[in-house]
Amino acid sequence: MSKPRSRGFVVSFFRILRKSPSSMLGFAMVMLFILMAAVGPEILPFDYGAYPSKRYFPPSWEHPLGTDFAGRDVLRQLVVGSRDVLVVAFLTGLITTAVGLVVGISSGMVGGWFDAGVMAVTDVFLIIPSFPLLLIIAASLPRTLSAVEVAFVISIVGWPALARSIRAQILSLREKPFIEAARCLNLSKAHILFSEMLPNLLPYIAVSFVYSIVGGIYSQTGLFFLGILPFTSVNWGVMMNIAMGQELALINPKAWIYLFSPIACIVLILTGFILLQHTLEDVFNPRIRSEE
Repeated sequence: MSKPRSRGFVVSFFRILRKSPSSMLGFAMVMLFILMAAVGPEILPFDYGAYPSKRYFPPSWEHPLGTDFAGRDVLRQLVVGSRDVLVVAFLTGLITTAVGLVVGISSGMVGGWFDAGVMAVTDVFLIIPSFPLLLIIAASLPRTLSAVEVAFVISIVGWPALARSIRAQILSLREKPFIEAARCLNLSKAHILFSEMLPNLLPYIAVSFVYSIVGGIYSQTGLFFLGILPFTSVNWGVMMNIAMGQELALINPKAWIYLFSPIACIVLILTGFILLQHTLEDVFNPRIRSEE
């Protein structure tokens, strides 16, 4: 009796983690930041008040990363800011992947004029440089946005590449012998799609989801850093904006840690997700799956 697909995936995933130090490192880094975002703000709440007498305190036991221009703890800002960053990133991954999947599958399955029209629209989005388009869209919004709304804005430029990739896979799968056999057996289109095609799309879905999360982190911190999105809460991009604008961190050595701390967090979490993405690619490698 064959193992369920979900169990086989989990076994392969952790087997590769054990064999690859880089994969284990990436997984640990991602889990650390998720844990920090989930429970960190409750353990280290951030006080938004100003304390001029504590301005630019150096790192100490009380303030491990020192304080900022207003005497506020830098570490607590990083911890509280991680929640917004990861919430928006994961929502961006979900929305981008869902839209790309629906567009790609429907275009490939329906075909004809519908396919041509959908792909024409997709190509328009692919031709336009994504981040400048994102800047224009974000700058034109008249009000502050929630995390879900920020994720939707970022997803506007993120779905086309996945949609084209999924469509190409659907067109390829439609010609496979096992799909032809399913048609000969008069199986429903829903069965062919969900039971025969969708399992073969899982590698693209999983890897694209992680890639969209990475793009969500890049985009939101970039928009906050440039001041395009209103400052509604503590965010790593907001910290960099304040460090460069109010604190003049490039010429003020006392503010360097306030600038480079969020940059270090962004680099670390992106590195973790990229290493995790490589692990997922290995898990879905047919040669590795056949060894189970």
